[in-house]
Parts: sequence; C-alpha cells; structure tokens
Amino acid sequence: MGGMAGILATGRTPAYAQQKTVHWLKWVDFVPATDQMFRRELVPQAEKELGMKINLETVNGNDLQPRITAGIQSGSGADIIMSFNSYTHLYANSVVDMGPLAEEVGKREGGIYKYAQAICSNGKGVYMGMPWAVIGGMIAYRKSWLDEVGATKFPDTWESYRDVAKKLKAKGRPFGQTLGHTFGDAPGFTYPYMWSWGGKEVEADGKTVVINSKETVESVKFMTGLWKDGMDEGGLAWDDTNNNRAFLSQTIAATLNGASIYIESLRKPDQYKTEKGEPLNKDILHAPLPKGPAGQFGFHLLQSNMVMKYSKNQDAAKQFLTWLHQEANYRKFFESQKGFATPCTAKWEEDKLWDVDPVMTPYKVAAKLGQAPGFAGPPDAKAQEGLSKYIITDMYAKAVQGMPAEESVKWAESELKKIYVA
Repeated sequence: MGGMAGILATGRTPAYAQQKTVHWLKWVDFVPATDQMFRRELVPQAEKELGMKINLETVNGNDLQPRITAGIQSGSGADIIMSFNSYTHLYANSVVDMGPLAEEVGKREGGIYKYAQAICSNGKGVYMGMPWAVIGGMIAYRKSWLDEVGATKFPDTWESYRDVAKKLKAKGRPFGQTLGHTFGDAPGFTYPYMWSWGGKEVEADGKTVVINSKETVESVKFMTGLWKDGMDEGGLAWDDTNNNRAFLSQTIAATLNGASIYIESLRKPDQYKTEKGEPLNKDILHAPLPKGPAGQFGFHLLQSNMVMKYSKNQDAAKQFLTWLHQEANYRKFFESQKGFATPCTAKWEEDKLWDVDPVMTPYKVAAKLGQAPGFAGPPDAKAQEGLSKYIITDMYAKAVQGMPAEESVKWAESELKKIYVA
C-alpha cells in the first residue's frame, strides 16, 4: 500500500518526518561574514554530518533576553539560545547542564578561563551555558586625529582622556559613548569606569550594597564634566550600532567597541576613507580603557549557548553543540571573526591568527582579563538582574542629564537594594 494508507498500516512515519530539527537562536553578528559563513558553510555541513535539520535564527542582541523569557513562560521556543553575560545564572533553573561538554573542551584546549567559568557555571561543575566566546571591548581611535592635538598614544588615565577629548571636541571630533539601554557598549564602559574609581555594587558576600561611596560619587562627578567637555552628547540615545556608524562616518574620534569598526573598514576599504582620501583602516588603533585611582579594568561581553529545559530536542541540541566545538568546526567561526571574538579556552591565545594583524593583538587576552558584573560579589542572578535593568549605566546617564551626583548614586543604591536586600 502506498500514500497515507501505507503509513497508517506500518505505523511508521516517513524518514524525513523523523529527522530532528534543532532551532538555534543567536545574535546578528557584528561581523557579517560570520553569519554568512554559518548559513552557507557550517550549518549545511552540520546537517549533512549529523543527519539533522538546523534552524539558525538571528536577532538583534537586545532581543535575546525577551525571547528567552518568552520561551520559558510559554514552554516553547528555540532549543539553543545564545546567552549574554550572566543570563546563565538568571535562568539557571530553566536550562540543561552542559558540564560534560565544558569539561571535555576544557581538558582538550588548555582549560576554560576563570571569567567564563564564573559566568557560565555554578562553581560545582554544573554549566548553565556552554562558553562560546568573549567579545572584547577596547577603544577604537583615530591615530592621526589624536596626533593633531599632541596625543602620540591613547590616554591611559581618565584625566588625560578628558583632556584629549576636550581638545578634539573643540575641533568637532568628540569621543563617542553610549549611555543607553543596550547590551554591550554601555555596561562595557560604565562598569569598568566605576571599578577604576573604586566603586562597586556589593561586597564579596554578594549581599551588602555599598555603591553609595565617596569613590562612586567622585566617579559620577567626573563623568558629568567629561560628558560636557569631550563627549558626543547624543550618545545617551545610542545602541550598540550607533557608535559604529558615527565612527565610520568620521563624526567621533574614539569609542569603546569590539573590533567590528576596524573589521568593517577592512572589509570595505573603498567605502571608508579618511578626510584625506586614504583608507580609514590605516588610521585606526585599539587601546584598553584608561585607569583610574583604583586601577584599570575591563568588562567584556561573554557569550555562551544555553540548551533550554523545555526543548524536546535536548539530545540533538547537545550533539550539535558538541559538533560545533570540535576544533576544525570552531576554527571556521574563529577565523571568520578575525579577532572580534576571543575563544574561552587558553589554547587559542597562541593561535597564529593573532600575529596576522598587530592592530587586533590587544583583543587576544580579553577573555583572560575580564571582570564580571556584580563585583566584588559573584556574577550571579542578582548581578545579572542589576545589569539587565541598566542600573549602573542609568546612574551615570541621570547625572549627565542634570541630576546631582549624590542623588544619582542614592537612586542606584535604592534600586540595587531592591535586588540584593528585598
């Protein structure tokens, strides 16, 4: 018997209907070549070798957390979802343990960096997300423009940073920075900035809120002056793409960013040129954020992949992630990034890719040197809640819009106590 009658008689569905489908939800990569590589090469290869269908969906990074929440609430959605920072802790009860894969990859690749371990695991061998990559945040800056105001290297203190920014703003070339509700560049700037002055959200006990300190207040006061003197004041409304466009259109002289600005200028050398008609990529360098009275810090976006508990394809999802983390397959991702993403294991630190372009070299240790939100406490669910609510970023945004420094810090203290004390 053929057709539907045959299917009903045998009690078996056609082979194609039995094929597993894994739905992977990730961000729209800031390196377009990577998403193209996934769709044209790596996903078709995985489908062929694993005998499953891979549904790759990409969304703006700011849309990932709402999709996670919606999936958990409805009990349906993507099988694998890319996580930013400590979403892993926030949704720990709704994801599958990836510890066995993390242990396997760590042993094979020289160990997983402590930064990734702290964010992705509970410290007891359970991994809420499989570490994927760190998007290092460095200052991209126009070398020739800084040279014109006497800065032969990027300023390494906040005082000299403000001085150089002020001179460049007077020439119509301010520094640019977002203080908006956006996942990467805003907290990537404000958290290390606060730490560098000695400010912190909580003590090491993860309970005692201590943000209302002299150090934090001083950092806010300095930020208000810095914003007026040297920054593009439209940055209050920027997301993680606006500063890229501002830099590439030559309206700002420097901005905290992943390496996507530089990589884009390499990708389109004929489109992006200096005011003198030379390739813009020849005039871009990278530097870490300046140091403050308490030291120099970085907060880099850590990405992992979470397998959701509601998924009916958990085994297939784990199989796909295991395949992705095979060195030959992961390398295709790594090389397509050209240094924009730093792997989470020590092995890749010595990869030859970092020797190809010295402009990218500062990014190779991002995963090694990052400090997690919630410092000095753990990067747990409460730390992620504070990050998701943009409390630290808003503390500075309120001040540059006119709220007295002491009041903006008290506001942040009140908001953090709702999380840590209530």
